[in-house]
Amino acid sequence: MSALADRARPEPERRRSLRISHAAIKRGVLWLLTACSGLALIEPSPYELVFLLAVFVFALTGIRFSQKLLPMALLLLLYNIGGTFSLIPWMDDAAAVRFTAVSVYLMVTAIFLAAIMADDAVGRLETLRRGYLFAAWFAGAAAILGYFDIGGLSSIFSLYGRASGTFKDPNVLGPFLVLPIIYVLQHILTGRLGLMRGLLVMSVPLAALFLTFSRGAWGNLVAAALLMIALTFLTAPTAAGRARIVALTLTAVGLLTVALLVALSFESIRSVFEVRASLDQSYDQGVTGRFGNQLRSIPLLLDEPNGFGPLRFRWLFPEDPHNVYINAFASYGWLGGISWLALMAATCLVGWRLVFQRSARQNHAIVLWSVLFITILQGLQIDTDHWRHMYLMLGLIWGLAALPAPSEELPQPRSLRTTT
Repeated sequence: MSALADRARPEPERRRSLRISHAAIKRGVLWLLTACSGLALIEPSPYELVFLLAVFVFALTGIRFSQKLLPMALLLLLYNIGGTFSLIPWMDDAAAVRFTAVSVYLMVTAIFLAAIMADDAVGRLETLRRGYLFAAWFAGAAAILGYFDIGGLSSIFSLYGRASGTFKDPNVLGPFLVLPIIYVLQHILTGRLGLMRGLLVMSVPLAALFLTFSRGAWGNLVAAALLMIALTFLTAPTAAGRARIVALTLTAVGLLTVALLVALSFESIRSVFEVRASLDQSYDQGVTGRFGNQLRSIPLLLDEPNGFGPLRFRWLFPEDPHNVYINAFASYGWLGGISWLALMAATCLVGWRLVFQRSARQNHAIVLWSVLFITILQGLQIDTDHWRHMYLMLGLIWGLAALPAPSEELPQPRSLRTTT
C-alpha cells in the first residue's frame, strides 16, 4: 500500500521526500563524526573511520567547493608540501612519516568541513554541535572516573595525577572540552537554555576540564568565554537582550566561583591546583627551559630552509617546541612555516568579518570564532597543529565565511522553495 501511495504522489513531492531523506542521512553521519571525536586513545581513532564514511556519503550526492575556500585550501596544501620536503631525509623514520600523513589527513578534513557548509549550514552546525556535546560528556565522564580512580580506572583515564579521559594527554582533553562549554554558555545567555539546566548540561565537561589541571585549557576557556560574551553582547539585537546577558553572566560567574571554592576545599584537588596554577614552572625557566629552547631554535631554523624534519626538534632540544609557529618552521620548513603564518592571518581576517554579519548563522560563528581565535593565540604555548577540533573549527569558519552575506542572498521563487 505504501508503494502504491508513493506512486500516487506527484513527482515533485516524491523528490522532496527523497531530498529530506538524504539530508537526514548526512546529518546523522555528521552527528556520528563529532560524537566519536572524543575517543582518541586508539589509532586510528573512530573519528578517522567515520570521516571516511562521511566523505563517501556526501560524495554520492556531490560536494560544492566555493572559490572563496581557495585561500585556505592553497595555504594548507603549501603547508603540507613544505612538510613533505622536510620529510624526505627521514623517510625511514616511521613516526615522521606518520606525523606527515596525519597532517595531510587533517588538511582534508578541514577542506571537507568547509565545503559542506554550502548547503543546510545551520542544520549541519546544529548536528555537529549536538554530536560534539555528546563526545564532551563521554570524554568528561571518563576523565572524572579516572581522576577519582572509580572502578580502578585511573590507569586508563588519568595521567600524572591529572584527568586525561579518553585522550592521551590532559593538555589536549582540556582544550577539546572548551567549544561545547562555550556553546552551552551562549545558549544560557541568549535564552535557549535556562540557567540551572544550562549549568547542569555543562557540568561534566566543565568539571573534567578543571581536573585536567591544564593551564592552557583554563586560559583558553576563560579567554574564549570572555570573547564570546563580549561579541554576543555587542551583536544582541535589543537592549533587553544585552541586559539579560549582563545579568546572567554575573549570576553564572557567582555560581561557578562557589563551585570552584567547594572543589578547592578537598585537599587532593587543592594541592594539585596550587602547583598547576603557578606561572613559575621549573620546565619553563632558564636557557634550557621551554621558552629558552624556543629562542635558541630560531637562529638554527634561519639556516635550515627545510627545517629540522618532522618530530626532529626533540632530537636537538630536550622536548618538543610547544609552540605551533616554531614547530611549523621546524617540522615543515620555511615553506610550511610561512604558509601556516599566512593561514592564521587570513583566518583572522575572515573570522573577525564573519562574526559581525547578521544572519541565522551568527551565533554559531561567534562561538566557533571565539574558541578558534583563542586557540590560534594558544599556539604560542602549545603545539596545536594536530588537534582534530582545531581543524574542525578552521573548516567551519572558512565554510561559513564562504557563504553569501544575507544581503547577497537572492530569494528563491516560491515554487522552488522546499522545507527540511
